[in-house]
Amino acid sequence: MKILVVGSGGREHAISRKLLESPKTEQVYVVPGNDGMVQKGIALQDIPETDHEAIIQFATEKAVDFAIVGPEVPLLNGLVDDLEAAGIPAFGPTKQAALIEGSKDFAKQFMKKYQIPTADSETFTDYEAAKAYLDEKKAPIVIKADGLAAGKGVTVAMTMEEATLALKEMMLEAKFGEASEKVVIEEFLAGEEFSLMAFVNGTEVYPMEVAQDHKRAYDGDKGPNTGGMGAYSPVPHLAKEVVDEAIEKILIPASSGLVSEGRSFRGILYAGLIHTEAGPKVIEFNARFGDPETQVVLPRLESDLVEIIWSLLHDQKPEVHFKQGGIELGVVLASAGYPDHYEKGAKLTGLEHISSDVNIYHAGTKLDSDGDFVSNGGRVLLIGLQAESMVAARQKIYQEMKKLENPAFFYRIDIGLKAE
Repeated sequence: MKILVVGSGGREHAISRKLLESPKTEQVYVVPGNDGMVQKGIALQDIPETDHEAIIQFATEKAVDFAIVGPEVPLLNGLVDDLEAAGIPAFGPTKQAALIEGSKDFAKQFMKKYQIPTADSETFTDYEAAKAYLDEKKAPIVIKADGLAAGKGVTVAMTMEEATLALKEMMLEAKFGEASEKVVIEEFLAGEEFSLMAFVNGTEVYPMEVAQDHKRAYDGDKGPNTGGMGAYSPVPHLAKEVVDEAIEKILIPASSGLVSEGRSFRGILYAGLIHTEAGPKVIEFNARFGDPETQVVLPRLESDLVEIIWSLLHDQKPEVHFKQGGIELGVVLASAGYPDHYEKGAKLTGLEHISSDVNIYHAGTKLDSDGDFVSNGGRVLLIGLQAESMVAARQKIYQEMKKLENPAFFYRIDIGLKAE
């Protein structure tokens, strides 16, 4: 098969690599991709994710068997709808179904209607009304931009000063543009966070292994929210009963609810969850593979990813099995200053010294005129590896990360520490 992957990050690198493991795969095309993805069987085509017409033309010329749309922006722009209309099977939700990620307010109203456990919240378009609500509720509290903000539109405010600043930046200073014209203010939930992704086709749900992401920029879960600084899977200190409850009370009702709403979902439904004293609750839904969770979950998938997607595209039941035992750990190397201002073009040093049994997933890199990799984004790459225990995984991965040390970059040194 020839398969098209849309996207350019570490998630799409991981998806492309997994597709290549299948004996059914002849060629993977990635648009636009990044230079670090190129290997035998993976070819890039420099087409923007927003240019649906050019993507469709390319997919038609290459006679691809199906497409996978990785990032949230093209999903919400209706790329899956356009590909399907052009006769190209596409794995990912329609524009209507992807709204579960595209609007925090929609997701909140949806969860309320279908009794899916989540934090209490209110939505505002008026700053003064939002500020009055904030003054009433007090910190700790969570401020969220309604729309897409690349994983950065959420402030978990532990003080009123922090909450007031976040609200002001979003609503009065348009920090996230249109995404923060509407703001959701919700109660702070205490507990263990985890990510649960599933292959979904209508009311059929096939869960993956859980993962735990590290969203804050700095060690000890300090600093601003990012797109994710590292992850691991599975989460050994999370009881199986908690995961089962999340599947029964969250994933299944969500997929059924979307069908009831006329927004039937086919693709990857991602639930960002927190295990509270009252059980698991939803922090957010995403309409696609998580990043960096994909880089630690997909390597543990023992079933054929191509067969899974082909089955779902043809309304058949897929076989979904994951490796039992051991742990997959991933640590992100990020540009200094991320998620705020950072420079691009910093040379990556030490890549050639990384052990051959370690996975390198490129996210924000490109080749310069000398043929060397330089930074081209906030999250630059992720180093991932499997080990029998978290202690062994952490020891090995930080030996590897030291090889990449450079003042232009930084990484957290406590990824997975909770699971040791």
